[in-house]
Amino acid sequence: MSAFLKITLVRGLSGRTDHQRKVVKGLGLTKMHRAVLRKNTPEIRGMVEKVKFLLQVEETGEAK
Repeated sequence: MSAFLKITLVRGLSGRTDHQRKVVKGLGLTKMHRAVLRKNTPEIRGMVEKVKFLLQVEETGEAK
């Protein structure tokens, strides 16, 4: 299992529920096509799973 996840918002939040918007904001994503690095923890994985249709997720070995 890799140490970090590179998470990119690839679909917009227009028409999404308030809960989905809060999950995306909780991941630290603010605008489309911006990426964030997050530690690969069960909590982050659960958040990604809730809105996986809006995201692109890549496993990376280390933070840059």
